[in-house]
Amino acid sequence: MRTYIKLFILGILISSVACQELVNGDEDININPNNPTSTGHESVLTTTGVGQIILQNGETSRLAGILGGTHTGIARQYGGYNSYSITTGDLDAIWDDLFIHSFRNAKLTEELATEEGISGITIGIAQVHQALAIGSGAGLYGSLPFDDLAQIDIDNPAFESQPQVYAKVQGLLDQAISNLESGQGKPFTNSDIFFDGDASAWLEVAYTLKARFYMHTKEYAEAYSAAQSGISAYENSMQAPYGTALDAANLNWQLWENETQGDDIVISEFMVSLVSPDNTESPDFTNYRGNAKTNETARYNYLFSTNDNGYQTNPADGAFGGQSTPSPMVTYQENLLILAEAGLRSQGFNVGLGHLNEFRDFMATGGYLGNVDLNNLQYDPYTTTDFDNGGLENSNGLSADDALLREILEERYVTLFSQIEIFNDVRRTQDEINVRVPVEPNTGSDLPQRFIYPQSEIDRNDNTPSPIPTLFDRTAVNQ
Repeated sequence: MRTYIKLFILGILISSVACQELVNGDEDININPNNPTSTGHESVLTTTGVGQIILQNGETSRLAGILGGTHTGIARQYGGYNSYSITTGDLDAIWDDLFIHSFRNAKLTEELATEEGISGITIGIAQVHQALAIGSGAGLYGSLPFDDLAQIDIDNPAFESQPQVYAKVQGLLDQAISNLESGQGKPFTNSDIFFDGDASAWLEVAYTLKARFYMHTKEYAEAYSAAQSGISAYENSMQAPYGTALDAANLNWQLWENETQGDDIVISEFMVSLVSPDNTESPDFTNYRGNAKTNETARYNYLFSTNDNGYQTNPADGAFGGQSTPSPMVTYQENLLILAEAGLRSQGFNVGLGHLNEFRDFMATGGYLGNVDLNNLQYDPYTTTDFDNGGLENSNGLSADDALLREILEERYVTLFSQIEIFNDVRRTQDEINVRVPVEPNTGSDLPQRFIYPQSEIDRNDNTPSPIPTLFDRTAVNQ
């Protein structure tokens, strides 16, 4: 992993191009590629933000979508992914997105700010970025280096167990919260591309991330507690900002509209069937989640369209319908659904139902769907009787708790479309047969369990786990 510092330079050069429109208009980021530590922390903070976008919205999320059942690869590399023909070499660039473009840049931001005498909020933002990157990586890969990542001169960083990494991520978020609460050390204007240094917004993101990662480890009481301090309004969501230039455009828009146009990857029929309201057009109308209190027409129109290759994202006015359309990373809607699921699991039925209805109230006025026709949208509140045996949401004799949990998990699957979290949910709930979202393997009888370690790490780090886990070996938290 000593390639960090060399590849960091490359990451700066790539990422600074992609974020030019996000930073001070026509002003350049002054970076000397021969001396990366000569740049100020504010430039690296900007680059960190771009790197985080690449990690959360780029190839990592697409592979997670194929493995989690929301996307279908039909040709070239994506076709191989769809049949689970994934090699260690396929993961080299994705691994770099995690450790270099995201984590290492965030760590360098913290180091440079400290050297410059900057403390408080700037350090806290950098630590939230580090936690988001490594927490995402722990969910995908399992064991990862953690302590040794801070030492770029270590040739063979030690891997730590997945539970250890999650525990340290939680500790890192606690440090971030303390720094964000300090009230000092706000980053320079426009260097933070998400909230422009707004500590209160970053605090809420930090708490939602604590809740997210407690969900990964099935510590539901802790997740519920953290989410109560999480993102409190849609406007406070962490979303990827994009520009109008082609190289600064929404990454999903670039994929669907500029690069492949859906000729090598499409939206899965299963995903579409959950919200497709027309029984003559749905791939499988028995999966439709609409009912007397729920009309998914607006959401279907917002998310999807079709062409000769199959189901695509909506290219006109939907989720990825423009070059500058923001993409979700850590959101209000996720926080609401953490409260619903973790509340049900740790506090009981009434708490879970209350939070689910809070989410439905949000959706009833458009929610995260943007400009929609409210006539095509309905999310009436559910009542206790809807989940009784024979009720609107329980036609097959589940307990009321299980029927509610099934609805919440399905809602998470639809709401978090295009995000890594869907793959985490599929594996986390895979043994809860009565309630899990019924994702089926693309081939064979086993669902994928992780991303595999890349060839670049296997070749360069003697501490890479051996034997190397396969795509179908469960991670520790999902045993």
